[in-house]
Amino acid sequence: MQIAFIGLGNMGAPMAINLAKAGHSVKAFDLSQEAIAKVVAAGGQAAASAQAAVQGSEAIVTMLPASQHVEALFLGKDGQSGLLQHIAKGALVIDSSTIAAASSQKVAQAAQAAGIDFIDAPVSGGTGGAIAGTLTFMVGGSDAQLARAKPLLEKMGANIFHAGSVGAGQTAKICNNMLLGILMVGTSEAIALGVANGLDPKVLSEIMRRSSGGNWALEKYNPCPGVHENAPASKGYAGGFGTDLMLKDLGLAQDNAIATKASTPLGGMARAIYAAHSMAGHGAEDFSSVIKMLQKP
Repeated sequence: MQIAFIGLGNMGAPMAINLAKAGHSVKAFDLSQEAIAKVVAAGGQAAASAQAAVQGSEAIVTMLPASQHVEALFLGKDGQSGLLQHIAKGALVIDSSTIAAASSQKVAQAAQAAGIDFIDAPVSGGTGGAIAGTLTFMVGGSDAQLARAKPLLEKMGANIFHAGSVGAGQTAKICNNMLLGILMVGTSEAIALGVANGLDPKVLSEIMRRSSGGNWALEKYNPCPGVHENAPASKGYAGGFGTDLMLKDLGLAQDNAIATKASTPLGGMARAIYAAHSMAGHGAEDFSSVIKMLQKP
């Protein structure tokens, strides 16, 4: 299948590479030429623009930072035409960005009017899952649209959940990431407390991992350097999932909570903590770097 892949960040690039390795013809575009080069080196093709990438493509996968980027890409901005006008009728769009459900629904409505299938399919699993092709996809769309997308999703992920109609995938994702943000802060607090009392962070982490405090951060993404060799914490908090991206997702969760009058006090507290961490200059670092706020100097 000919596929356009737009957005080749820490998650998007390995996802595009996995599609290319599966034998698909992948035309890749990103604002970073270095990111495009990585995909080309793995068997993809470079596209000069998003419009060039979608020409002749049967499926389009996007992985962009925020709602405004997805809306501007597909619907246009400042008098420029949106990408929907360049996509062939009958094509399938899989948007794996994490954005507001309302934005997904807005783009999906415009896509439907243009005869294009659009699903929201945000992911979980981190950069490790993206590289290994073991991501979890949370899909919002019809049964028929999911059936079309599944052969491609299976090349990038190991778990595919149909959350509901368009936008439901985004709602599931912000619930998940709100919990992840809360868990990372709590895990960091516990490790920092133990270290302040002279405990070895590796030993303490293993104790908690095998006890009632066990969670994904302790299992695979420890925030303390040296505990997990491949975690961002052991690589200077480089790569991974940025603090500013976690802050954005926690903001989406709080916006949704306000709109639905849901009570999310810990989600609000986590957002405030990540906002302070970002303002302190750590926005580009992996979100596990929040432990720096909690450690004794």
